[in-house]
Amino acid sequence: MSSHREAPEIAKDPVADSTDLYAFVSPDKSDTVTLIANYIPLEGPAAGPNFYEFGDDVLYEIHISNSGDGLADVTYQFRFHSDNKIPSTFLYNDGPIESLDSASWNRRQYYSVTRVTRNGKSVELASNLACPPCNIGPLSTPDYPSLARAAVHSLSNGRQVFAGQRAEAFFVDLGAIFDLGDLRPIANLHNTFGLAALKATPGVNSTAQVNVHSIAIQVPITDIANSGVKPSSSAAAASSVGIWTTASRRKARVLNANGGAGIETGPYVQVSRLGNPLFNEVLVPLSEKDKWNAQPPSKDKNYAKGVANPELAGLLNVLYPGAFPNLAAYTKPRADLEAILLTGIPAGVVAKDYSTLTGSVQADMLRLNLAIPPAATPSALGILGGDVAGFPNGRRITDDVVTIELQAVAGVTIPLVDKSFTPDKAIADVSDGVTGAGLTFLSPFPYLGTPYSGYSVSA
Repeated sequence: MSSHREAPEIAKDPVADSTDLYAFVSPDKSDTVTLIANYIPLEGPAAGPNFYEFGDDVLYEIHISNSGDGLADVTYQFRFHSDNKIPSTFLYNDGPIESLDSASWNRRQYYSVTRVTRNGKSVELASNLACPPCNIGPLSTPDYPSLARAAVHSLSNGRQVFAGQRAEAFFVDLGAIFDLGDLRPIANLHNTFGLAALKATPGVNSTAQVNVHSIAIQVPITDIANSGVKPSSSAAAASSVGIWTTASRRKARVLNANGGAGIETGPYVQVSRLGNPLFNEVLVPLSEKDKWNAQPPSKDKNYAKGVANPELAGLLNVLYPGAFPNLAAYTKPRADLEAILLTGIPAGVVAKDYSTLTGSVQADMLRLNLAIPPAATPSALGILGGDVAGFPNGRRITDDVVTIELQAVAGVTIPLVDKSFTPDKAIADVSDGVTGAGLTFLSPFPYLGTPYSGYSVSA
């Protein structure tokens, strides 16, 4: 969660494991959109001597569908390669790294960016762009923010790109949620199955002080909009796009008996996918999670049953007996969740000028309305907090997607499509109790905060 180790096979392949996807109209450049795809879950900052890096053998992609069929119309591809500049040392660096061309920095990584359109046109936007090093400590990376700033690269047409280590922005109480949903703030109401009673306590952020590797690209709205035209009406169907990220590997790999990377050949095969947060974790059966990771969003009608009849909604009545009587009595398919996660919300449901609808094709994509400007006073609860610029209209790095989705599953959004339903009062207390307090972010691109240093966290 959001998509950390969410399926059996990808849990064994962290460099290809997409953990979070963000998409939002840039708050400081409202004519652009920022897309961020995070990989490599739960990086411990003290990770030497071999610090984390992207996979040289992985094709990373961010896809945009602007034609309503769940297929990519624009794709940004990222390919990485690494180089050892000081072959004689066992160290990542043998002195302070004070610039991206520092002679004391041994293990470096570079990447290319390619834009591919549905008609087959492929344009390499840049190559040999430098990633920053990992944040090691005060002697190795004495001024880490300056290294990261130098790794923000300007591309053509006003685009910007960054790829490298960042502080984890996603916050969640993994320990509570996957202990049979004993949400700490309401643990005293939990069915303890005859075991010792639980007490209500504050939530614990399981992803505190860990890092991720982020691919962030900022592009003009016209770069991804339908027909390349910036939409002006937020109620228009063409204003919303669907976004997802994937990681793919070559179909065959031959290992080198003498060590080394070996040889990869054949077409790329998708091994990881992410659109909406928590979709694969909570709505797809464990036996189908690996298959889901290999499928395109356009085939997600095969998983719609888990959205229309979410298992978690039924479990809430077992885990918290008597707390959700209205939800327990509701037997209709969850049209609210189908709209939020699979088709987008039509205009007029939330407000006459609010829509994330991308069409009738059921596809798990993060939907973003390109005509809705950034909020002047953002709410972490997005749509539940009255903020139409927040999740599920895209996803900003400060959105509390765990609470939003938990409350949606518990029934808070059913009245949007069924006025006869009255949400249970207990919904207001449904949360893992983690707010993201204490996390720091940057005001300019790439917005995610400085990664935690191994030296500082170890101390």
